[in-house]
Amino acid sequence: MTDETVDTEFPRTIGKVATRELAAHGYTRYAHLSTVSAATLLAIHGVGPKAVRILTEELAARGLTFAA
Repeated sequence: MTDETVDTEFPRTIGKVATRELAAHGYTRYAHLSTVSAATLLAIHGVGPKAVRILTEELAARGLTFAA
């Protein structure tokens, strides 16, 4: 799978690796992220604090949050 074939709602600013790894774990939409904690995402190789910070802001803009 190339980066161009990963279909997610996430901004490019989280990085190609983070986008690819989130998709590989089944997270491609913001609604999916509201079912998982930030700590769980940080445990995924390639998903770091910057990506989680950006995704937190994006979730908030949509009235969503990570799971507790």
